[in-house]
Order: sequence, then structure tokens, then C-alpha cells
Amino acid sequence: MPVILHVEVMGNPGAFKRSLLFSALSYLGFETYQVISQAAVVHATAKVFRVEEILEQADYLYESGETEKLYQLLSQYKESEDAELLWRLARASRDIAQLSGTSEEEKKLLVYEALEYAKRALEKNESSFAAHKWYAICISDVGDYEGIRAKIANAYKIKEHFEKAIELNPKDATAIHLMGIWCYTFAEMPWYQRRIAEMLFATPPSSTYEEALGYFHRAEQVDPNFYSKNLLLLGKTYLKLHNKKLAAFWLSKAKDYAAHTEEDKQIQTEAAQLLTGFSDKN
Repeated sequence: MPVILHVEVMGNPGAFKRSLLFSALSYLGFETYQVISQAAVVHATAKVFRVEEILEQADYLYESGETEKLYQLLSQYKESEDAELLWRLARASRDIAQLSGTSEEEKKLLVYEALEYAKRALEKNESSFAAHKWYAICISDVGDYEGIRAKIANAYKIKEHFEKAIELNPKDATAIHLMGIWCYTFAEMPWYQRRIAEMLFATPPSSTYEEALGYFHRAEQVDPNFYSKNLLLLGKTYLKLHNKKLAAFWLSKAKDYAAHTEEDKQIQTEAAQLLTGFSDKN
């Protein structure tokens, strides 16, 4: 056998060279594949670490109340495919829109921009409770520019996404609070808006102050004193239910809440005015 092999190789040196060349190329190809695969893994890992780093920075800026810096940071990643980045960008856009120094024209652009980011976040991850929550919030905001008819037409969609957010994360006090606002809004809906709702739906959206109160209390149980507006709305809902004693209790808590934002200050003022109204009537 060794002789035959020797004869065959000697008889066809070109085939032997081609065989060696093919083997060498195959080996190099495998090595190259390994290098490329390893590089891809390293790149993907680096990308994950990069996103986590950005999210940490974003959350720090949000907790610090650095609204403009947060928006500047996240705006660099508006083409991102990451749901966590996108819903935070939606929130940041909305927060910028609500600043007192933002013009009405710019505010409108930011509100629609926020909706687009929230929608994309939801498309990327339907299991994200925050994406559902901010999508619902942004739909409601856009309704302010599209009229009461559009706002009422979106009511069930907004409710659906708030409920989904609560289902995905029952410990998120904000989503529970917002569901309370939904109930409060439809409990106090004036008659002309009810007529529009009846025209749009066979069964128009409706709720009660008792239902709203349940959500506000539930939010407070999940995270006590998390939000001055929840305290204010507990007081206002008890007023609607003619329970002045409990209304005064929650309005006092809202008035005494340590103000960190412009909204907190506005809520302090409203709570104080409502409490003064009590004193005047007594």
C-alpha cells in the first residue's frame, strides 16, 4: 500500500498540491470563522454592557431630576432597538414637554415624538410593563391635541395598557395610580362628553369614585407617599364622596409633602386652597 500511494502521489503531483492547498485553506477558513465568531460574541457582550451603562446613567439622571441632561443623553440613541432605552426616551421627551420653558409648538412635537418612542418600545418587547404604561400615557397626551372625541375614542385602549402594565408588575404604584386617574376621569365626566362616548361606543367607558379610590389606596399600599398627586387625589375623591374628615387627612398630607418638582409645588398649592375652603365653610 505505501508503494502504491507513493506511485499515485508521484504520478500526480498537481493533485497532491491542490489537496494540500485545500486543506490549508480549510484550516485557515475554520480559524477565521472562529475569530469572527469570537469577535461577534465580544461585540454583542460589549453592546449589552454598553446599554446597561446607558440605562444606569439615565436612571441616575432621572432620580436626580436632571430632565434636560437625561433627554440629551437618551436622544443620542433614538434609533435604538432596545425597549428599555426607548420607553425611557418616551418618558424623557414627555418630561421636557412639560417644562415651563418649553414653547407650545415644541411641546406638541415632543408629545408626538414620545408616543412614537413608546410605540416602538412596545413593539420590541410586549412583556415590558413600563412600555405598556408609557404607551398609554402618551396616547392620552396626544389626545389633548386631537380633541375630546379622539381622547374618548382611545379610552379603552389606554385602560387596556394600564391594566396590562399592572398585570405584568403589580408592584408598580404609578401604573395603579394612573388606573385610578382613568376611573376618576370617567366618574366625573360631564354630560356632553358622555353623549360623545355614547355615540362612539355601544358600551361607553364609565367608572365610579369608589373604584378610583380603590386604585389610589392600592397605589399607596404598594409604595406609601410615592407621589404627591396620589395624596391629592385621595383627598379630592373623598370630597366627591362627601367624607370631609378623610378628605382633610389626605389633603393635609399632600400640602405637607416635600416638594421636589414644579408639579409638587402646584399640588401643595391646590391642597392648601381646598383645605382653606373647608375652613371657610366651617
